Amino acid sequence: MSVILKYFPDLSAKQQDQFGRLQDLYELWNNQINVISRKDLENLYEKHVLHSLGIARVCSFVDDSDILDVGTGGGFPGIPLAILFPEVKFHLVDSIGKKIKVVSEVAAALGLTNVKAEHQRAEKIEGKYDFVISRAVTRMAPFIGWIEHKFNKNHFNPLDNGILYLKGGDLSEELGEVKRKYKIYDLSDVFEEEFFETKKVVYVPF
Repeated sequence: MSVILKYFPDLSAKQQDQFGRLQDLYELWNNQINVISRKDLENLYEKHVLHSLGIARVCSFVDDSDILDVGTGGGFPGIPLAILFPEVKFHLVDSIGKKIKVVSEVAAALGLTNVKAEHQRAEKIEGKYDFVISRAVTRMAPFIGWIEHKFNKNHFNPLDNGILYLKGGDLSEELGEVKRKYKIYDLSDVFEEEFFETKKVVYVPF
């Protein structure tokens, strides 16, 4: 938890409590439905929570924004961002039902009324969003194909509406397949932990 306060020192008491409860909640649910590797669970705050919050370092979402988290797994990056932005609406989807059960239970336990969890494939989701977020679900080109028609036309955030995608490693080959403009933000510029040396947020405006 200390690593979260290191970079986000202005959290309210409620947000600190919610972040602080994530470890116990994920340990509880991970024992029943394995959504995080045992090894990663020991480093939950750095490898999952802070990593998710890297998106907030790229774009601080305005209240009433609509965000779609595709392939959320156990709730990343959506759950940490929903705690950080309580007035922003998050729709977390995954094609694996048991993972969405974990998301629903964690969100309910934390009292996150701004989170909707749905067992569904991204292509089948109806509705329009300001941003689509995700964490290394698939290569960027097919991912764009899933969600390219799901964006609101009006822009009111610091960045124009688009994709904010957490990725790691050398992305030159993968992004060479993308036929749209994009920008890469290195998380090593904002987080000093070794884990973030190769971690990035890829922004694709729509």
